[in-house]
Amino acid sequence: MDIFTNGLHEKLRLKVREFAEKEVKPLARELDEKEQFSIPLSKRMGELGLFGMTISQKYCGLGLDYLSFIIAIEELARIDSSQAAILASHNSLGIGPIYNYGTEEQKQKYLPNLCSGNALWAFGLTELTAGSDSRGTKSTAVADGNQWLINGSKMFISNAATEISAGVTIQVVTKEQDGKKELSTIIVEKGTPGYRAEKIRGKMMWRAIDTARLYFENVRVPKENLLGGIGDGSKIMLETLDSGRLTIAAMGLGLARGAYEMAFRYSQEREQFGKKISKFQAISFKLADMAMKIELAKNTLYHACWLKDNGHPFAKEAAMSKLYCSEIAKEIADESLQIHGAYGLMREYDIERFYRDQRLLQIGEGTSEILRIVIARHIGL
Repeated sequence: MDIFTNGLHEKLRLKVREFAEKEVKPLARELDEKEQFSIPLSKRMGELGLFGMTISQKYCGLGLDYLSFIIAIEELARIDSSQAAILASHNSLGIGPIYNYGTEEQKQKYLPNLCSGNALWAFGLTELTAGSDSRGTKSTAVADGNQWLINGSKMFISNAATEISAGVTIQVVTKEQDGKKELSTIIVEKGTPGYRAEKIRGKMMWRAIDTARLYFENVRVPKENLLGGIGDGSKIMLETLDSGRLTIAAMGLGLARGAYEMAFRYSQEREQFGKKISKFQAISFKLADMAMKIELAKNTLYHACWLKDNGHPFAKEAAMSKLYCSEIAKEIADESLQIHGAYGLMREYDIERFYRDQRLLQIGEGTSEILRIVIARHIGL
């Protein structure tokens, strides 16, 4: 029983869990080792309706609430963070801005294909000078007749360099005067002359999700590719990040749950000093603490989703849930590996991958330090 979920939520959970265990888990280790993005798995997610879950059926989405989307991410992260990250970034960062701020023409043009699983969309904020400081953007877009002329680069952009990547929404400086920047968001389609996406290799974590550097060299796009109004860039980006933080929280919750389940199973199998290690208080207390933290994380995250789904302000709660879920993912992955002992350091045990994958959660979409600043401001400091 859960005060935040209903039968439809739990039916969805079981559906995604079955997909994750039967189709994702057998491939997860190999995809991680090869740093390989799986087109078939992404298309399967599309077939299952996981792309565009919260998008209106008018644009070929499912029209579900945000909690449904969060549960889907949680269940994928319980098995593999890379596939969960693909789902999270495509929906919240890729599709979300177009759905929330696009014109009707833009929605009709892009959303049906993006909801199908046949194409992915990216979200370009981070640069060498822009990350935690979203206003550090240096990429520019200059009006030139009926076009925008774009120059600059982006870094650490998810879903941007795959074979099915269709384009990116980027934040750019459209005017700068007296040190003040006018920031706007513009849609750039794959194949536009001067736009190039370069895969980033050698990542410690999320090795099966595509991550890219983007380059814009005299890229020209139509004026109607502006998303939202002139100067709305910061608003669009920051509001998108509020929702995106809930997805990272869901990844933390799912990873924590998966790591806990691994530790629990292992403690029931491993024997030392003539008995199962779960019988030792040192181990049973670790597992009890894990279970408690997971319950608290779930309630914090689901409450934030309830606020969003019911039209209430949720930015503070999103920051809190992202911070807490990412931090307990770190703690639980670490304790789970400790319970596995030396075996946990071997790649044949999934906890080794989980231990690596959790590390980005305290960095992406607001570092733990930045989130504490956000929360402090919300409580009046």
